[in-house]
Amino acid sequence: MKKHFAALILAALPVFAFAAGGHVELDKVDIDLTDKAAMQDGARTFANYCMGCHSAQFQRYERVAKDLGIPEELMLENLVFTGAKIGDHMKIGMKPADAKVWFGAAPPDLTLVARVRGNDWLYTYLRTFYEDPARPWGVNNKTFPNVGMPNVLAPLQGRQVIGCKQVQVVDNGKKQFDPLTGTPITHEACDQLTVVPKTGKLSESEFDEKVKNLVTFLAYSANPVKLESQRIGTYVLLYLAFFFVFAYLLKREYWKDVH
Repeated sequence: MKKHFAALILAALPVFAFAAGGHVELDKVDIDLTDKAAMQDGARTFANYCMGCHSAQFQRYERVAKDLGIPEELMLENLVFTGAKIGDHMKIGMKPADAKVWFGAAPPDLTLVARVRGNDWLYTYLRTFYEDPARPWGVNNKTFPNVGMPNVLAPLQGRQVIGCKQVQVVDNGKKQFDPLTGTPITHEACDQLTVVPKTGKLSESEFDEKVKNLVTFLAYSANPVKLESQRIGTYVLLYLAFFFVFAYLLKREYWKDVH
């Protein structure tokens, strides 16, 4: 009985690790699921930087290629690195048993991560890694403290550290401005994330856009039929509104002689 209980706890470790998180103010991100160019860029980032450890096993390469307007030959050539066929699920080559040895827990599947965590959380999380020599991978995360994951996007973002910089004063949840000039009132804070200049391939705005595209792809992957559902829902509501007129007229006809 004890052995079975221990096995159950070990099996649940990835879930516990995935559910943990810090308490930070999340950055808002505007996701547009009609922007196929953004989702194509996000799919490329996911395949090149995330799929070394994380799978999307409830999604198929063929479905992604069709929905995002990617030719199947181009999909196989640039986004499939495991020898999988176009109709296969987006699984990785890493074995769960090996992942537990290397990371302590198997990295979670990311097909539904946007529905579990939310787009704002993902966007903030991917941008808040910082160097921390005390951690096994040399990095930590403000959104998910002590997460057991390396900063795979560091070559794009650069070296992000905890440092000092001017930030706007916030009082009772409101940003403060000079009453005469209208300029923001700032103060120096030394617990801020700062990127060491010229250590990444992308500028800050370019990196933010890259992360936004990745989150857009993950949002699509979590619910590929969202736009179709919204379209059908609109037609259903229009039909009900149209039907209501005739139902009301029929009701009046039946009840006109009832006193």
